[in-house]
Amino acid sequence: MTCPRDQPTTATLLASCDDRPGLVAALSQLLFALGLNILDADQHTDTKAGKFFHRICFDLAVRDGAAMIDQATLEGAIREVAERYSMQCDLRLHRDAHRVAIFVSKTDHCLYDLLLRHRSGELRCEFPLIISNHPDLEPIAKQFGIDYHVFPITKDTKQAQEEREIALLREHQIDLVVMARYMQILSAQMMEAYPMRIINIHHSFLPAFQGGSPYQQAYGRGVKRIGATAHYATLDLDEGPIIEQDVVRVSHRDTPKDLVRKGRDVERTVLSRAVAWHLEGRVLVYDNKTVVFD
Repeated sequence: MTCPRDQPTTATLLASCDDRPGLVAALSQLLFALGLNILDADQHTDTKAGKFFHRICFDLAVRDGAAMIDQATLEGAIREVAERYSMQCDLRLHRDAHRVAIFVSKTDHCLYDLLLRHRSGELRCEFPLIISNHPDLEPIAKQFGIDYHVFPITKDTKQAQEEREIALLREHQIDLVVMARYMQILSAQMMEAYPMRIINIHHSFLPAFQGGSPYQQAYGRGVKRIGATAHYATLDLDEGPIIEQDVVRVSHRDTPKDLVRKGRDVERTVLSRAVAWHLEGRVLVYDNKTVVFD
């Protein structure tokens, strides 16, 4: 049985801790004792780091099907097990759709892809607002009925503008920020407001060609494959935990413009996968890398 993505009567539990015997049994027995049915489970152990990771999708209906479990009861039981094993736990109820803000500049392909996938039901979330440092993409926001906010950024105004952006994000109760080719480097105050909750798309196969103009860098090196990388943004530019990557073949006949054109297809698919996996509770971060469950 697989975990239904859009079923409001299910939930996902992500757990991680130092590896030791009995962890799988403790989590499964916890849900069994509450009368809950496990629908899907996966686990991974990093033997070198001595770390254990587990993802469980389960039904919130008690075994007799008469009622849904009380959320406070469920959270309390999980807390007791987490404290016993020094475990980090993240419970996500599927009925609670994440509220996602998209940050953009002037390039529209990743923005369009996210909005179209959302419209078709591939991304289960809400997009309350789009934030940009330019007005260029506002017609797209209007087309999809989403509020569009422009915060022009200069070196002198960056801190004040980011403070306004953070206030807006909090006002709209944003859970996740997606940088859909937002060509700005976020400051420490934004990272601290949304730690490991900012997903960026970089138009190269990291760690190759970090920083600006990666397609021009790739052309200059005569590479035969170009790629894109979706990662959590951190203070270290283009070095955050990687969620997803992909590549496409290029040749000596391709110009820098050809690389940009081909790369856009990879960028949009890599970003959408990373966002979907985050929303579905498939990603765990540790040691500046990730475990991404199938």
